[in-house]
Amino acid sequence: MIFRLQFQPSNKVIMLNTSVHIGSLKIKNPITVASGTAGYGEELSMFMDISRLGAIFTKGLSLEPRAGNMSPRIVETPSGILNSIGLQNVGIEEFLNEKLPFLLKKGATVIPNIAGRTIDENVELCRILTNTEGIDAVELNVSCPNVKEGGIAFGRELSVFTKLIQKVRKFCNSVLIIKLSPNVSDITDFAYTAKEMGADAISVVNTILAMKIDIKKGVPYFKGKVAGLSGPAIKPIAVRMVYEIFERVDIPIIGMGGICNINDILEFMMAGATAISLGTINLVNPVAAIECIEKYEQYLISEKINNISELVGVAHRNTMPH
Repeated sequence: MIFRLQFQPSNKVIMLNTSVHIGSLKIKNPITVASGTAGYGEELSMFMDISRLGAIFTKGLSLEPRAGNMSPRIVETPSGILNSIGLQNVGIEEFLNEKLPFLLKKGATVIPNIAGRTIDENVELCRILTNTEGIDAVELNVSCPNVKEGGIAFGRELSVFTKLIQKVRKFCNSVLIIKLSPNVSDITDFAYTAKEMGADAISVVNTILAMKIDIKKGVPYFKGKVAGLSGPAIKPIAVRMVYEIFERVDIPIIGMGGICNINDILEFMMAGATAISLGTINLVNPVAAIECIEKYEQYLISEKINNISELVGVAHRNTMPH
């Protein structure tokens, strides 16, 4: 999005371009909300104008509705949360009939998150969604740690990962974003493979495998034993992974993992992220994304940055964009 900004007393007009490209998709600014933390946009729309967001990544979708995991499903940790939701969602039919029309009516940029149990289910979800009016990109979730089928196996076994993306790409008529798992020995191998298989962009990172023990019962707190850790506690890990991926691949990176404020956003961008997603902070402060958009615009003005390319990856160039 381009704004005309009037400065006093010189009355000099500066054109501030906040838009970024994720493959062929142009979004109005790089501040998005991450899948699983913003529902289907209806929840956040009670607190903000969701059309101001760069994009909304929806809750992970499957062909049929999913009830998710048994409770308990979420618990606070120092500087974060553990969750074991299990990809609870309404299913593709209700999403297309009820959720998507609401989002489009509100003027939001919608990027559905695809979370099928099998390769074939992911292919079918991608085929349906990318042939739906109003959807110009999808995010393929290969990294959920809280489901027994699909999810984590797709994201941790390179051969399965490769096969999945090859098949999905053939039926994807829109921008294809791959959401990577941090629970691997070298995430850059998966980023490189995603690009080679035709991905337009990658999301980095999903939650980190973690555990809590119920000390009263002497057993794991969650029924599935492990859960996904998110929030500020994982930010330094996520920044490192974005930095490493930027040095190996040249497709856009959407950075996420513990982002709470403008300083966090700048870290991710300087490490190499073209856009970012706010996640756990949405549960703490539902207007955090709007606050970050305003702070981001103020930063660009104060630093006289007219194009995001001056900022993305600056930590690799060891120069500030002045």
